[in-house]
Amino acid sequence: MTALTAAALPSLRVSTPSYDRGAAAVGIVHFGFGNFHRSHVAMYVDRLMESGHGLDWGICGVGVLPQDSAMRDAMRAQDCLFTLVLRHPDGSLEPRVVGSVLEYLYGPDDAAAIHERLLDPAVRIASLTVTEGGYLKNPATGEFDAEHPSVVHDLAHPENPGTAFAYLVEGLRRRREAGLAPFTVLSCDNLQGNGDYARKAVVGFARLRDPDLAAWIDTEVAFPNCMVDRITPSTTDDDRAALAREFGVEDQWPVPAEPFTQWIVEDEFPTGRPALESVDVQFVEDVKPYELMKLRLLNASHQALAYFGAPLGYSLVDETMRDTRIRTYLERYMADEAAPTLGELPGIDLEAYMATLLERFSNPRMRDTLVRLATDGSNRMPTFTLPAVRDNLDAGRPVTLGAAMVAAWAQYWALIGRGEITPPEVPDDVHTAAMTTAALDPDPEAFVRIALLFGDLAERRTFVDAYLAARRSLVERGVHPTLDDLLASAG
Repeated sequence: MTALTAAALPSLRVSTPSYDRGAAAVGIVHFGFGNFHRSHVAMYVDRLMESGHGLDWGICGVGVLPQDSAMRDAMRAQDCLFTLVLRHPDGSLEPRVVGSVLEYLYGPDDAAAIHERLLDPAVRIASLTVTEGGYLKNPATGEFDAEHPSVVHDLAHPENPGTAFAYLVEGLRRRREAGLAPFTVLSCDNLQGNGDYARKAVVGFARLRDPDLAAWIDTEVAFPNCMVDRITPSTTDDDRAALAREFGVEDQWPVPAEPFTQWIVEDEFPTGRPALESVDVQFVEDVKPYELMKLRLLNASHQALAYFGAPLGYSLVDETMRDTRIRTYLERYMADEAAPTLGELPGIDLEAYMATLLERFSNPRMRDTLVRLATDGSNRMPTFTLPAVRDNLDAGRPVTLGAAMVAAWAQYWALIGRGEITPPEVPDDVHTAAMTTAALDPDPEAFVRIALLFGDLAERRTFVDAYLAARRSLVERGVHPTLDDLLASAG
């Protein structure tokens, strides 16, 4: 077994970079350096470099949270190399050492190094995967939350910030002061209008520091939207062991992922961008129709899998997909309530796309967990599911299946609160206490009256009545009888 380092690359029995990493330079600074970034953006840049181009677009990964110290240690020990392992449905593994990451900086160790890197004229893109909950937004309104605890902290501690947005604002301030062109801010999170949310957070934070700086950022900085797609589970000890056993590579933090990948980006990069169209990235004028498709079909379905599957004792996505009632529910929800909320999708066969999603979820090699899908649900449900409910209500279309997903969400937290669901770990969520309390409240409408999550939906009786009927059935009869009734009535 060989530990993964730059010196070890020639001796490894897996695909490795053939390009000269020593000749590469950092052009992208990425905040939120987790598995998804490494399976997606870093992979695409690695592909570009492997083709003989783009060596000036190397990546500097950045961690700003205390828990990012583990990634710091792994990346520094491995010369910023990691193994991307594709899991094919037939059981085979396809590993590739990714070399596009050249540097990793950790804010709690050295905030000054991050500020210096953002001031480098060679850096033309600052990208983000900070999760749906990382955008300092009010979940109900989507607007920047100036009273968010992280905002309050960073304004009081500018020398040691804890959010990407504080670093971005300071980096842009310094570039403006130095007469340098601003970098483009590229959000790669699962948010409809992710670039718009990044703009709100950056401009909103800047406005609290300096209104003139905020106005300059709003005018001069590009925030393109993009749609990202690749199922990327958390890394487990089994992943490390399989890579060592089958390929002889000792990697502290390999990245498992499905073979499918997609990236559609608005082509708005005033200071330049890598030529990623040559490695299958699609650049478009307006990404909104495509990102809406993905969020309301794939991501909303993930939420349904978590909340209907866990009460039945399932822990993995593929085993949940073997439940024919849940699989049929997903088929019907996507076709009957999600797809009608989508606009024109040039170049997309929607029926084929939905069928592909079901097959991707069913991949037995992914071993993706329901707990991961349920994590940060208080941001995910208002992003993925509730907007489709609102659109259907406004159009006079049915919301029965979407309301049932919300009911399953509420019942999930009630069961956790009573100790009747014991997942390996309770999913992380900033609103755990509020959701658990409301889910256990004798008032059956208490959950949908969490204004931060639902806004005015609690006043929409069509939705509330459908929610109450599904919740009552889940409480009194359980998941399978409830799904049987839903599918029969939707038929």
